[in-house]
Amino acid sequence: MGVEINKLAFSSRVKRIYDCWNNASKNDDFASVADADELLLVAGDPAAEDAPMKRGTCLQQWLLGYEFPSTIFLFQKDKITILTSASKAKILSQIENSGGGIPIEILAQPKVKDTTNDMLPKLLDLYITGTRAGALVKEPNAGKLISDWDKLLGEAATKPELVDMSQAVSAFMSTKDEEELKTIQTAASLTSTLLKHHVAPKLESILDRETKVTHDMLSAQIEARLGSGEGSSSKGPDMKVWSKGKDLGSVDWASVEFAYPAIIISKNSKTGYDLRYSNESSEDNIAHKGVLLVSFGIKYKSYNTNIGRTFVVDPTPKQEAQYNLLLSLQAEMLSFMKDGVSARDVYQHALSYVREKDPELEPKFGKSVGFGMGIEFRDNTYVLSPKNGRTLRKNMVFTLSLTFSDLTDSTGAGSGQKYALQLVDTVKIDSSHASLLTQGTKSSKEVLFFLNPDSEEEKPKKEKKPPVIPRTNGSPSKQKAVTVGGKVLRNQSRRAAQDDVHQTAAAKLAEHQRELHLKLQEDGMQKFSDDGGGTNGKEGKGWKKFQSYKGEGALPTEVDRLRIFVDRKAQTVILPIHGFAVPFHINTIKNASKNDEGDFTYLRINFQTPGQLAGKKEDTPFEDPDATFIRSVSYRSPDGHRFDNICKQITDLKKEANKREQQKKEMADVIEQGNLVELKGRRPIKLSEAFIRPALDGKRLPGEVEIHQNGLRYQSPLGSQKVDILFSNVKHLFFQPCDHELLVIVHLHLKAPIMIGKKKTFDVQFFREATDVQFDETGNRKRKHRYGDEDEIEMEQQERKRRAMLNKEIKAFAEKVAEAASSSNGETLELDIPFRELSFEGVPFRTSARLQPTTECLVHLTDPPFLVVTLADIEIASLERVQYGLKQFDLVFIFKDFTKTPLHINSIQSSQMDDVKNWLDSVDIPMSEGPVNLNWGPIMKHINESPYEFFQQGGWSFLGGAGGAESEQSEGSESESEFEVEPEEFASSESSVDESDYDDSDASGSDSGSDFGGDDESDEGDDWDELERKAAKADQKRIEGGKKGGASDDSDDDRPKKKKAPVKTNGKAKGKR
Repeated sequence: MGVEINKLAFSSRVKRIYDCWNNASKNDDFASVADADELLLVAGDPAAEDAPMKRGTCLQQWLLGYEFPSTIFLFQKDKITILTSASKAKILSQIENSGGGIPIEILAQPKVKDTTNDMLPKLLDLYITGTRAGALVKEPNAGKLISDWDKLLGEAATKPELVDMSQAVSAFMSTKDEEELKTIQTAASLTSTLLKHHVAPKLESILDRETKVTHDMLSAQIEARLGSGEGSSSKGPDMKVWSKGKDLGSVDWASVEFAYPAIIISKNSKTGYDLRYSNESSEDNIAHKGVLLVSFGIKYKSYNTNIGRTFVVDPTPKQEAQYNLLLSLQAEMLSFMKDGVSARDVYQHALSYVREKDPELEPKFGKSVGFGMGIEFRDNTYVLSPKNGRTLRKNMVFTLSLTFSDLTDSTGAGSGQKYALQLVDTVKIDSSHASLLTQGTKSSKEVLFFLNPDSEEEKPKKEKKPPVIPRTNGSPSKQKAVTVGGKVLRNQSRRAAQDDVHQTAAAKLAEHQRELHLKLQEDGMQKFSDDGGGTNGKEGKGWKKFQSYKGEGALPTEVDRLRIFVDRKAQTVILPIHGFAVPFHINTIKNASKNDEGDFTYLRINFQTPGQLAGKKEDTPFEDPDATFIRSVSYRSPDGHRFDNICKQITDLKKEANKREQQKKEMADVIEQGNLVELKGRRPIKLSEAFIRPALDGKRLPGEVEIHQNGLRYQSPLGSQKVDILFSNVKHLFFQPCDHELLVIVHLHLKAPIMIGKKKTFDVQFFREATDVQFDETGNRKRKHRYGDEDEIEMEQQERKRRAMLNKEIKAFAEKVAEAASSSNGETLELDIPFRELSFEGVPFRTSARLQPTTECLVHLTDPPFLVVTLADIEIASLERVQYGLKQFDLVFIFKDFTKTPLHINSIQSSQMDDVKNWLDSVDIPMSEGPVNLNWGPIMKHINESPYEFFQQGGWSFLGGAGGAESEQSEGSESESEFEVEPEEFASSESSVDESDYDDSDASGSDSGSDFGGDDESDEGDDWDELERKAAKADQKRIEGGKKGGASDDSDDDRPKKKKAPVKTNGKAKGKR
């Protein structure tokens, strides 16, 4: 049976109805049915999808878990009668004996053509026996069953008096049982997760980057997290968001839906700050300043939850105080709302609290502070208003909605503008207080964004700006330099003054890195605690089965001769064994070898078998552990020429099979894109004279890029070749100007690779060349009238203008691509621009490249192979070969997906180490540093075997912590960093702020560092002044030694020995004269 009714829940809820009904009195919540003889629940045809759920439908859902349209329930003191269609009667037959002592009779209404067995008169006869019937008199119902019932009822001589039982129905459902509370808690967790991990970050990103997004578009993007589309183009829930929530692993996603469309309001909204839940997000662009309100609710298995938040950009002190009042008021209300308190007392307590704290806000306070909820989103019977005398009971669930509306901004640029504030959560009533079911993202630090830098000490900035330009080699910003520099005393050296600043910067970085590492460890434990381990490296491994022939009839005719035969078509080698022709697929063969001994030639064929020592398949399990395997087979023949030929055929066939297998693996993640939907009715936006990379086959000619409804199309000039890229497959979109490059670039990084020609690619790039050779650089008329560099200056100005126009044109096209993609996908695709001032040189592949950070990535787009690393995918960054005296270091990115190979960026100049550290810290990437390169292959294999055990044993702490913060501090300083590195693990050294004279080796090719130029360990720990004194003393000794005839100075001082060579050479030269 497709529909299964929870009989235990039905029985307990029927019992609650009868207990409340039988014990009802005039003074309690069930007063409306106190004198009723029977209760009539009528349901007509299903309502429209966008219509609010009727209370009668809610009662059906509460009792049965499903809606049963065109059904009539008659509750009498001693019996329950249900009239419905024959198909529904079969489903309801499950509950016939689940009435808890109350007999249940189900009347199956016959089909229209069969009128001889009409059940309506029988139900009417039962109904008119009562004198007073409770019904939902204010709920209209329609449909054939309802019209037939009304007609029959109108013809009846007597009928019971109707009383409205809507308030009693609300009271029946108001107190939630254990199963209901569990369902509501799941719905609340879904709501909180969506707010914390999608809505708030998304909105903050829009405000931070000032992205042009309409209110309704953002609302649609929020709803798309539960899936979108239909049929083959449908998308499921966005698990990137939901996987971050707690206890959501067993959620039935088919039962999750939005209680109402997300409502986004800003000062640009046409409807103003309308706080009603019937309001809709407008088509205006979201304002990037002022007050923004967000409300949405999620329904799980018909049970509703609700949440609402306020975000304020650059708030005034008055707005900040008003929002803080809402926060304190919510805490006060949670302690006041409890079992036995009346709804009017709840409202009056809230109003008096506001009056006490800020009397001016009393008239702006909401007319109610919430309402009861459950299956019905808004239960009007339990509105928390000053006129409602209903009593709150334990295990009731409410929306606690605290609002100030019709407020006026009296300061700044927004003077005179209206705004509103809200703080909405779902709460559960307990015996002594109320507890929050929805929570997160409501503290002042999380929702108030200050644009004024003076406020940074009190409040954080807007969430994430593009990465700040790091301090060069750890030197402070200008403002801090002035502040700190003013404290420098006369007897302090310039280095000592810098140390003070350096320590402050290093301490901040170390503290932030400690927080990041702690969070990384907590997230790792939480992520892997559920499954308790990894894949052990064996999951998914197994022995494939290959079929060479379907039967004996498919064998080639050559087998009759019982000779070794290589069948290239079937990729099989047929071997004669004991008079039988036995086929072996080429994939079961490891290799073949031949050797000559005397007059005979021996052919040995080795097979793939488990348990081969140091073989790739030694750890691969076989389905039958008791199976016997043939490891090899040998043949002897005097015909050496034939065995030569057979061995070559087998080897060639094996190479072809390996090549095919490799190509198959490479193409495994290549997707087949859907069809591009071309624009109709108007011309698409085009970018002409654009080249594409990877290049198409044939002559290199510029083509056109067109923006269509759901993607881009590149058309070659001859029209013979085209490349389609769907917006749904675009992960990142970049624009790189030609300010310091020869190309201006629009670059698309894809979620899954596509084929362009015969090449698989994750990156597609459209570019124009910024050089212009179509002008005369030789002498012309201007030369006759101008002298000096005037014409060259003019040409440079024209070149700058040309580049600026080119940048403007291509950037405008890239922005239109981003806008079209956002509209098509339902989620914002940001246009990312590299920050060249943050760039550094490194070797990610085989050649050196300029790597440039963007807001979300680290990229190299100028030349192939391209590099695009998504910062959100990085688990931790490891700085390697960090040693005093080395000119270069390496950077390794370990990804959150531990199955991915870590990315190595080698040979970064040590002079840029502090820049790289500051950038990594600014984008919240945990980092560590060490003196040598680590072998990441075995490390990642060990982690993948059991990630949970890895984090239990300390996780990434084996790397040594937060980026070696001490190495950035002066050794002579008395104040030590709070974040210390173990001395035996890492060589503590000075930061490479000043170029070292001790380095006599480039060490760029070394994996383990290089030797220092000096061997005197007594210098370790000396400050710069002491080092300078020792250096001067050593120079004086060398001069004195030179005066004594150029005698070799054998003392092992700290100057490199190559510096002494000129003294020796001069001495020897004199001797030769």
